[in-house]
Amino acid sequence: MARKKIDQAIIDYEVARGSSSSAETSNATDDQSGSDIEHMHEQIERPEALHGSTYKIKTPLSEHALYVTINDVILNPGTEHELRRPFEIFINSKNMDHFQWIVALTRIISAVFRKGGDCTFLAEELRSVFDPRGGYFKKGGRFMPSLVAEIGDVIETHLRSIGMLDPEGLDEHQRRFIAQKRAEIEGGGPAANNGDGERGSAFPEGAQLCNKCQTKAMVDMDGCLTCLNCGESKCG
Repeated sequence: MARKKIDQAIIDYEVARGSSSSAETSNATDDQSGSDIEHMHEQIERPEALHGSTYKIKTPLSEHALYVTINDVILNPGTEHELRRPFEIFINSKNMDHFQWIVALTRIISAVFRKGGDCTFLAEELRSVFDPRGGYFKKGGRFMPSLVAEIGDVIETHLRSIGMLDPEGLDEHQRRFIAQKRAEIEGGGPAANNGDGERGSAFPEGAQLCNKCQTKAMVDMDGCLTCLNCGESKCG
């Protein structure tokens, strides 16, 4: 390596940038563009208008229904990184018996929504709440251990609709198989099958409660207890 003698005082300098420095600069630019992607966080200001869905909850425990509204914010609209995330929740009812805890619950859930990250755990936590006085059966035979659990069920339904949870349900083959077996059990009555493999208003009389989907839809099918709602089978 050649040496060069410096005969005068050094008063200034600069760093020579080669090809490797250019690559680093390019990577830095890519990282910077990636940082422009907006994620859900507490500092996001509420837009003037939000997209939302309202769900009705009618239980045998009250004369009045509850209406659960979940509003979503659209992040990175018009880009390949567009996301829809829950921002706030409201619960309204004419029944004032639950007013205090409903207000508290909606504020806590909304705060968790706005904090960002994975909020899907809320649905499971709420669905695990049991009423000491006993739960109730919804129309169609599905058991709800409490009103709070049904609110959790609504949140889960909403999170599936916006893509935060995978869609729940049977594949086409399973739906057709269960629809066929149900039609055989019910004698092909009008409530057995509506043509596309979906259930009617109720399951066969005498059906047992399924531990997986909490629906009275377990029947003896080919010598094995099988759920006509979710496909759960005691025979695996």
